[in-house]
Amino acid sequence: MTAKSQTEAGTGCLYLVATPIGNLEDITLRAVRILKEADVIACEDTRHTQKLLNHYGIKKDTVSYHEHNELTRSPELVIELEQGAKIALVSDAGTPGISDPGHRLVTLCLRHRIPVVPIPGPSALIAALAASGLPTEEFLFVGFLPARAGARRKALDALKAESRTLIFYEAPHRVVETLADASEILGARPAVIAREVTKIHEEFLRGALSELLDSARKRAPRGEITLLIGPGDPQMQRVDPGVSLKERVEQLEAEGGIDRKAALKQAARERGLGKREAYKQLLLER
Repeated sequence: MTAKSQTEAGTGCLYLVATPIGNLEDITLRAVRILKEADVIACEDTRHTQKLLNHYGIKKDTVSYHEHNELTRSPELVIELEQGAKIALVSDAGTPGISDPGHRLVTLCLRHRIPVVPIPGPSALIAALAASGLPTEEFLFVGFLPARAGARRKALDALKAESRTLIFYEAPHRVVETLADASEILGARPAVIAREVTKIHEEFLRGALSELLDSARKRAPRGEITLLIGPGDPQMQRVDPGVSLKERVEQLEAEGGIDRKAALKQAARERGLGKREAYKQLLLER
């Protein structure tokens, strides 16, 4: 039986309702209708969602559903769904389950053969990507990088050979640290900081990673941050893994007739290394 026929038969259904990421006008007519028709609305923060409901004159019972209670709240909601309830799941902003709670409930609903219906709408990563000016044909959404420096650097190191546009969400107080690590590990790449997308103070900062780092050190970005990093130099994908950095520098010096500093800079760019990281590696290979 399809999701549509089950809902028409009067059984319960979970609706994943995308809500505005800033501007309250960014909501679909269908989303407003579903919120009005739902028996209950499960919210990441009931107080935050109440502002949206008040704006559209929607009076509905709400229940909290967030990362700290989803383990226990999911079975409770599934019981209501099995009894025929229509439940709308919303996060504070954007689409439930995308860097927000929701996956556990969706998985449990599918296990119990409860229909799950997406109500699409705003998404910070898509809005930022569309206006970034970076390649959009292929991209990789990473979500939030680890907060700890060691784990964050390890995660970025695993992305060095990635040829797609990278998209991250980041907390404003960690932007400088993340840009510093990305600049050193990923090398010279175009990047964009999309700040407060759809809100009054919406801002797009574009430039090389190193340029954005210098800017952020002078004036740290505030608010909701989406960081986009463009593909690296195609030469990175053609680096011979059997040739050490020291050997490559010597090759470039001999073949290109350039000095050691210029050769190191080119070899570092080919490998997606920052200047400091390349110099350290060269010292270790001596």
